[in-house]
Amino acid sequence: MSYRIAVIPGDGIGPEVIDAALEVLAAVGSRFDLSFDWNRLPWGCEYYTREGRMMPEDGIEQLRPHDAIFLGAVGYPGVPDHVSLWGLLIPIRRKFEQYVNLRPARLLRGVTSPLAGRGPDDIDFYIVRENVEGEYSEIGGRLYGGTDMEMAVQETVFTRRGVDRVMRFAFELARTRPAKHLTSATKSNGIIHTMPYWDERFEAIAGEFTDVTTSKFHIDILTAHFVQHPDWFDVVVASNLFGDILSDLGPAVAGGIGIAPSANINPERAHPSMFEPVHGSAPDIAGKGIANPIATFWSASMMLDHLGEAEAAAAIMDAIEEVTAAGEPLTPDLGGTASTSDVTSAVISALAR
Repeated sequence: MSYRIAVIPGDGIGPEVIDAALEVLAAVGSRFDLSFDWNRLPWGCEYYTREGRMMPEDGIEQLRPHDAIFLGAVGYPGVPDHVSLWGLLIPIRRKFEQYVNLRPARLLRGVTSPLAGRGPDDIDFYIVRENVEGEYSEIGGRLYGGTDMEMAVQETVFTRRGVDRVMRFAFELARTRPAKHLTSATKSNGIIHTMPYWDERFEAIAGEFTDVTTSKFHIDILTAHFVQHPDWFDVVVASNLFGDILSDLGPAVAGGIGIAPSANINPERAHPSMFEPVHGSAPDIAGKGIANPIATFWSASMMLDHLGEAEAAAAIMDAIEEVTAAGEPLTPDLGGTASTSDVTSAVISALAR
């Protein structure tokens, strides 16, 4: 089977971890008779400094024919974060209706959680983040700049279509899990319109999934529970902002965001989905050869699973855990001294076995 993949290495350590992941994908492709047609696109902050935009004007149309998009990282000093994000990542998510941001939080064998006494059986859940509306809207603006009346207004947008579809995805995912449990993140005691609406839709959709048990927590106490009781959680569904925060905290309790993957999914498969590590461009270590490639390998596994190659996806995860369980080689963020290439070679060797 052959797949055409758009590859956007991006900024900072992005090209380093993407190149490592392409080696792993080549190895798993040889084992499972898969081939990949990589279309490498040099978009990002360096492109912005030359062209004045993060991707070409027809960038979305260039991406459209692909089976998936594989992204390294976006962001670099000198380019404001809102410029880099709204110039590349967010347009891709919205134009392709990648309304599910799926992030696993799982403690891999051999990785130490910062939470004392916690092992792999205690931390294994998914965060389903609404990815295209909610708090991250373009509605708003500034008035009376430079005066004592200066103000900034940002509107949150929840639509029934947007809220219902991400909740149904989360319920369907929970239905496939052993615990069959879904938690909703809310703040309806303080946000008077949008979050009560979110709660109402959660209760309505729950009526369609009577085999799934549910719970609901306000976002403030939910973050505390992630730290104190990570074993309580199976699948968590959240709005764009709350999901963004939780999906960094979740991997942090599972060992660090250096190993955290993510998927931006269009469940209907009308458009390509996008897969990326969540550690960011880390310009402070770019070029040093010590970036942890595991998050990108895991993202590649998620991409293969989305493409229907479950066996190959599982093989990558098995190889990753064989390496982490052995305790070496590990990069400095996991307490080791290994390089990116050391970890890549170890995972490829594990795949061969």
